[in-house]
Amino acid sequence: MQAKRGLQLDRVVLLGRTFDEYCRYFLLNLEDLVGKTVLDVASGVSSFCAEANARGIPVTSFDPIYSLTPEKIAERCEPDLQSVFRAIGSVPTYRWTYYKNPEHMRELRKFASSTFLLDYQAHPERYISGALPKLPFEHDSFDMTLVSYFLFAYQDRLSCEFHRDSILEIMRVTRGEARIYPTVTFEAEPSHYLPFLRSDPTLRDFEFTVIKTDFEFLLNSNSFLRVRRI
Repeated sequence: MQAKRGLQLDRVVLLGRTFDEYCRYFLLNLEDLVGKTVLDVASGVSSFCAEANARGIPVTSFDPIYSLTPEKIAERCEPDLQSVFRAIGSVPTYRWTYYKNPEHMRELRKFASSTFLLDYQAHPERYISGALPKLPFEHDSFDMTLVSYFLFAYQDRLSCEFHRDSILEIMRVTRGEARIYPTVTFEAEPSHYLPFLRSDPTLRDFEFTVIKTDFEFLLNSNSFLRVRRI
């Protein structure tokens, strides 16, 4: 069996990502988001919700960790960041064009989680606890739903059926489109779930389009999956 080259994670880790990173992941334009409601699924300790709401964009975040107190979440953030920080510099499946080096990446992750924790305490109504493949929202509640570094990235931990059921549920609550980033695993390989999802009869009402971007940290992660109703 070929040895794995990618970052080895024994669980879904809490790593905060910033508004700017989200814009690069998903080709988001600030002007295009104004007046739209956005759901950020599996958002963890990212600061996208806080930074977007500060810009007048109503974002709701969804993650299992929001059942925890700010203190408990903070206790998990640092060990997760430390474990990734120690390992990632020697992992060959990353390009450092944007982040420059692990130290700068760590600074951004710290900024994101710190900004999140302040907002989590000040505006708890923006943060809804729960886990895919179920969402506690009404049909067509949001104009756009975003999922970053959860579904395809964790292909070895989440089944194809889980992906299918999650996409169905995401599209139930989304009246516009969903964007899922990245479309590769932590091994920097295209997810082999995508062809199965495209051919799954339960997803026949949806169009799957891989959209290229100019952002690449994890190798081959310069694209997201856009899901729309046909």
